[in-house]
Amino acid sequence: MGKLTDKELKNLKPKSKLYKVTDGDGMHAAVTPTGVISFRYQYRVNGRQEVLTIGRYSAVAARKLTREADALEYGMQVSLAEARTLLGRARCQVERGESPSKAKVEKRTASAAALTFGGWAEAYFKHKADPKSGAERLADSTLAMRRSVYDRAIASELSKLKLQEITPQRLKRLCDEVKEKRGPAVAVHVREIVLLVFRHAQACGLDVSNPAESIRTSAIATFEPRDRALSPSEIRAALAALDHVSAAPTLRLAVKFVLLTGVRKSEFIDATWTEIDFASARWTIPAERMKSGKTHIVPLSDQALDILTAFRTMFGASRYLHPGRYDSETPISNATLNRVIDAAVKRVRENAPDFQSFGVHDLRRTFSTGLNRAKFDDRWIEMSLAHAPRNRIASVYNVNRYLAERKIMLQCWADMLDAWMRGESAKELIADAKRRAADIHDDELDDDL
Repeated sequence: MGKLTDKELKNLKPKSKLYKVTDGDGMHAAVTPTGVISFRYQYRVNGRQEVLTIGRYSAVAARKLTREADALEYGMQVSLAEARTLLGRARCQVERGESPSKAKVEKRTASAAALTFGGWAEAYFKHKADPKSGAERLADSTLAMRRSVYDRAIASELSKLKLQEITPQRLKRLCDEVKEKRGPAVAVHVREIVLLVFRHAQACGLDVSNPAESIRTSAIATFEPRDRALSPSEIRAALAALDHVSAAPTLRLAVKFVLLTGVRKSEFIDATWTEIDFASARWTIPAERMKSGKTHIVPLSDQALDILTAFRTMFGASRYLHPGRYDSETPISNATLNRVIDAAVKRVRENAPDFQSFGVHDLRRTFSTGLNRAKFDDRWIEMSLAHAPRNRIASVYNVNRYLAERKIMLQCWADMLDAWMRGESAKELIADAKRRAADIHDDELDDDL
């Protein structure tokens, strides 16, 4: 029937470009530059030229007994004899006016559609944990939290159901039950996880409606916005959206600068260049501008210094780090940064409708929450936030305390943000920073009698 033999197939060597070796009856062996050999069938059906990939050549399969025709499927690893069996099947389909290539796709889609919600959930978690997923990969902590919610509150109710069986009414009923049993926060996450699993299935080509899109988060629970602190995944979404809002690039940098430093909005808006010391990488905010009435020193990370360099390049003629748009002798208005943030939130909501809004002060809360979750020394964090110690004597003595440790911590915080933006875990960064802070010698201490 054909011209090729197993010996010839085994001796085919890759070249710089893909090349073909004819077998017969429209089938050829395609050899890629990486050495993969696949059998392909070129045919015409209903006036269209099409190509079907019958399967990948396997030397192992060639050494075994040829499988029965019923056990063979397009796309498998096959021997030459098995490929010819599948070729015969494809030729019969073409003679009937059917497209074997289209039939292959439809069968794969039908197989995917047959997956239960539990199967798609596992596929979602696997995709989000895979380093090869790039920007789609989730931080370990976020993935662990979602997995925990799925295992505890979703799996027993939905895992064995087909996607089409999960209706908005069924999901809402589950959310209400979870809210009653486990609390509103868990119920909101149940809705979000179902939303994301369905979106993953849709991204894989499955034509199915998403029941979670019919349920607003507010119908499950509402939360007091004053407690807003962004999670790593929310930080990533917000900063990514920030890069695409129609605002001056320096205003986008200003929002990130506040997140990097954890300062209050007024402390940034009224900041002047006389307060910045590039040589020592410090920002000294005078007492008269501080809520506590005491001088505050902010160690500057490399990322913060890069932003200040951009500001200096743009606004070197102004006394302010970031002056107003129309007058270089006045700072930006109180509402400017919030308007930029609102634009970023609006963009995030294009893909995540229930993303909660936040303001400039929430960046400071995010700064505090992020460092506390990383379990840095709370004294360093409180000093970084310029929170006055309860002990008045300590509050005077500790004006410059823990600067060396805080410099390491704030550089780590900046690196954490970068890692989250890349979809990577920050665990190693945090552990390394804590080790270096613990190794600070006495002669590096800022306050010594």
